[in-house]
Amino acid sequence: MRDGTMNPHTDGDATQDDGTPTVEQSADQTAEQARRWRHLRARRVVLVVVAALASVALAVGYVFADGLGVIPGALTFSSVVDCPPAALRSARVGATLVADADLTRTIDKNKAAAAIDTLIHTKGVGNEVSVLVLQPDGTTAAASAQDTAREPASTMKTLTALAAASTLDMGSTFTTSTHLVHEQDGADTLILQGSGDMLLGAGASDPRHVNGRAGLGTLAERTASALGKRGVTKVRLAWDDTMFGDERSPKRIAENNGDHLYYTPVSSMAVDGGRQRADAGADLDRFSDYPPLSQTTAADAAAIFATRLTEHGIDVTNADALQQMRTPEGRTPLASVESATLSAVMRFMLQHSDNTLAEQFGRLLALHMKTGNSPEAAVKAVRTRLEALGVPLDGLVMADCSGLSPGSRLTVTTLADVQLRNIEVGVAPAAAEGLSVPGLVGTAASRLADDAAAGLMRVKTGSLGTVTSMTGNVSRKDGGVAVFSVIVNNPSDMAVARDAIDEFVATLTEL
Repeated sequence: MRDGTMNPHTDGDATQDDGTPTVEQSADQTAEQARRWRHLRARRVVLVVVAALASVALAVGYVFADGLGVIPGALTFSSVVDCPPAALRSARVGATLVADADLTRTIDKNKAAAAIDTLIHTKGVGNEVSVLVLQPDGTTAAASAQDTAREPASTMKTLTALAAASTLDMGSTFTTSTHLVHEQDGADTLILQGSGDMLLGAGASDPRHVNGRAGLGTLAERTASALGKRGVTKVRLAWDDTMFGDERSPKRIAENNGDHLYYTPVSSMAVDGGRQRADAGADLDRFSDYPPLSQTTAADAAAIFATRLTEHGIDVTNADALQQMRTPEGRTPLASVESATLSAVMRFMLQHSDNTLAEQFGRLLALHMKTGNSPEAAVKAVRTRLEALGVPLDGLVMADCSGLSPGSRLTVTTLADVQLRNIEVGVAPAAAEGLSVPGLVGTAASRLADDAAAGLMRVKTGSLGTVTSMTGNVSRKDGGVAVFSVIVNNPSDMAVARDAIDEFVATLTEL
């Protein structure tokens, strides 16, 4: 063939010197060429038809294989199971959409002063009140006792959050892994090693949630598979919880931790933060209860992991007497699971006001900054980082990183300056994203005083026996922004003081 046409010449002797056919070419030869041409065309048609039929057959076969579950895919012939809908949460209509944030829109100082005056003179609030409202540029719009240091309760967590989020790699994760060690007696020891994930799940990893993102069930499945490839069917199980050294708790935190409801020592691993509840529910990210917290979270995680290993066919020979062991240096993990990102964990910490996770972020910061591996080193790291950011720290006393321990003191000037960073682009977004929205999510879910302000406030609450506080930032309805902080110590009526703070913050949206 040449240029896509059929060459009719079959005999080189039947041409002239210039290659053209001779008159002697016979009629028989011409007929033979025509016959071959028809044969070739017919063959091509058959090939095309066969190829088309094969393609159709393959497609039909794939559909049936997928539908029957023989191969993975989106199709199924199985009957659809009706799943009951999740329990509906009450809906809330948000405020009218405000204009884009305009940091040049100043706050009416007289209106801000009037709002503060209403708050501090509300009967039941008491005399130990500090309030500050900042303009978008950081200057004071109105204030009362802004330089008096008071006990902040959980608003202290905002300091730790800013320091950690502005320093750590908030896109990184915690890795929980297993390591196999061949002992001299011929036995195999499997070490469960944590790196700080205190929101492990007891079952399969759940990519939809922060709490339970990494599951011990999934880790056991992966570990059993890796052991099987090595011909290992039984192990001694140990756990490595050495990450945070020997000092796990601030010195006085137990004084405000009755029945272990609010704090468990920081650990390299825990399931559901150590919460001991009979039924955790379907959504481990959303809850409002305070069940007792285990004080042996790493050992508990190891015990659960032993059970999961057994379910995957591995004989744990010391299931009733698990042991602690440091992982030898340089070991390659046998299997591992990854937590949610640190930014997601921080959001969880702030919205649930989780004291243990707040202390853990302080410890992570201390390890990163090499200030030590203790609660005191964590406090030092937070202070050092805040000083570097230029946050005013006059009057600051940090008994811990969470605000749960008695003895902490700070001013609303410090609190408000921290919140001012949350309206600046690119400072520490994880510290801002975790703030609660009154009426919607977090510890402020029941703190919306005015439906017309729904969705316009992002806050961190604080509550102790003699303290109620709140700090955050507000989207004003005219498109402007306000930053605020309030601390009330020793109110004569705690419920009234809380309500007065809620009313005050909602009023800020009108300024």
